[in-house]
Amino acid sequence: MIISGSERSAELAARLTAFMAEHVYPNERDCYLEAERLGPWAVYPTVEKLKPIARAAGLWNLFLPAKEVATGLSNVDYAPLCEIMGRSLFAPEIFNCSAPDTGNMETLLRYGTDAQQERWLKPLLAGEIRSSFAMTEPEMASSDATNIGSSIVRDGASYVLNGRKWYTTGATDPRCKIIIFMGKSDPEGADPYRRQSMILVPKDTPGVTVIRALPVLGFYGVPDRAAEVLFDNVRVPADHMLLGEGRGFEVAQGRLGPGRIHHCMRLIGLSERVLERMCRRAEQRAPFGRLLSEQTLTLQRIAEARIMIEQARLLTMKAAWMMDTVGNKAARQEIAMIKVAAPRMAQTIIDWAIQLFGGGGTSNDHMLTAAFATARLLRLADGPDEVHCNQIGKLEIRRHRGDPAGTGGSSAVLSIAEAERMSYGGLWPKPTDFGA
Repeated sequence: MIISGSERSAELAARLTAFMAEHVYPNERDCYLEAERLGPWAVYPTVEKLKPIARAAGLWNLFLPAKEVATGLSNVDYAPLCEIMGRSLFAPEIFNCSAPDTGNMETLLRYGTDAQQERWLKPLLAGEIRSSFAMTEPEMASSDATNIGSSIVRDGASYVLNGRKWYTTGATDPRCKIIIFMGKSDPEGADPYRRQSMILVPKDTPGVTVIRALPVLGFYGVPDRAAEVLFDNVRVPADHMLLGEGRGFEVAQGRLGPGRIHHCMRLIGLSERVLERMCRRAEQRAPFGRLLSEQTLTLQRIAEARIMIEQARLLTMKAAWMMDTVGNKAARQEIAMIKVAAPRMAQTIIDWAIQLFGGGGTSNDHMLTAAFATARLLRLADGPDEVHCNQIGKLEIRRHRGDPAGTGGSSAVLSIAEAERMSYGGLWPKPTDFGA
C-alpha cells in the first residue's frame, strides 16, 4: 500500500495554508462574535466577505470527486486539504466545502436528473443557495435508519410527505432553498432496506415549517445549524424523487461514505490546531514557579496527543486510499473505524487542552468549547460509535471465519480453527500439555 497525493494536491495545500493565514485566522474572532450575536437564523457577514476572495483564488468546491468531475480530486488528494480547512470551524463554508452542502451536492451530482441538477446543483456549486438534510427523527431510534417513520405517499403526479425531523442541518440558514428528505415510501415492503426513499423538497413548499433551532451543547449555529422541522402534508412533484422509490439506503450510502471521511480529516486538522495551542500555552504559564511545559503530566499528554493524531491520520488516509482503489463498499470497515477513532481522538485532546487552559478553557475565548462540541457531536452524527463498532466487530468475525465478503477489503486470513491447528504444531503448548 503506497499512499501518495498528487502534485496538484500539494500545490493546493500550500495555497490553502497561505489563505488560512492571511484571511481566515485574522477574521476568526469576528466570525465567532457574529455567530453568537446574530444567531443561527442569520448570514454571517465575515464569512460572506471571504467567499469571493476564496473563489477568486481558485480555492472553491475542492471536494468535487474525481470519479464524477474531470477536474475533481481523489479522496487521497482531498484529505489533506480537508484537514487544513478543518483547522477553523468557519473555513469549510468559506471554500464552499461545508456539510451538509458537500454531501447534498455529491448526491445531486451522482443521482440527480438533469433538471434537478440545473435547478439546485448549479446554484449550490456557485454558492448562491444552501441546502439541508432531513433524516433523523425525535420519535425514533434513528441510529437504525430502518426505524425512520416519516411517510412518502404517491398521489397521482405528486408525493405527499408527513413527518417531524430534527438535527436537520442547515434548515435555519436563510439561504437554504432545498431539503433532502428521507422517509418510507413502502412501509410494508418485504426488504426493510427497500422501504425508504429520498426526495427533494423545496424549503418554501407549503407545509414545511422550521420549528426551532437546536443547540449543540449550548452552541447555536456553530458548529452546526441544527433544527427541528415539521413536514405537514407537503406535496412535491413526483420528478423530485432521487434515483427512484425504495432506493433511499442506496443514496444514503453513496452520500455518507465521503461525508464521514471529510468529517474525520477536518477533526484531525482541528486537533492539530488545538495541540499547537496546548504547546504555546504550556510555554506561557508557570504555576508554582514552574512552566507547564516542564511538568511530566503536560509532556505526557502532549506526547499522547501527537501519537493519537498521527494514528488517526494514517488510518484515515488508508480509508481514503481504499475508497479510491477498491471502492466504498470494500472500505466500509476502514470508514467505520475512522468514524469511531477520529472523534474520540479529537474529544480527548480538546478535553486535555481545556484542562491546560484552566478556567479560560471553559469559555470560548480560545475556541476550545466550540471545538469540543464539534468533536462530541461527531460521535453521533453520521452514525453513533456503537453502530460503527458493531459493524467493525461483525466484519472482523466474518473475516476470521474466512468469509471473503467480510474482509472489508483486507487480505483474507486463516480461520480461527486453522490458526489454532497451526499454532499447536509450533512452539505453543498443546492443550494436552496441561491435562486438557
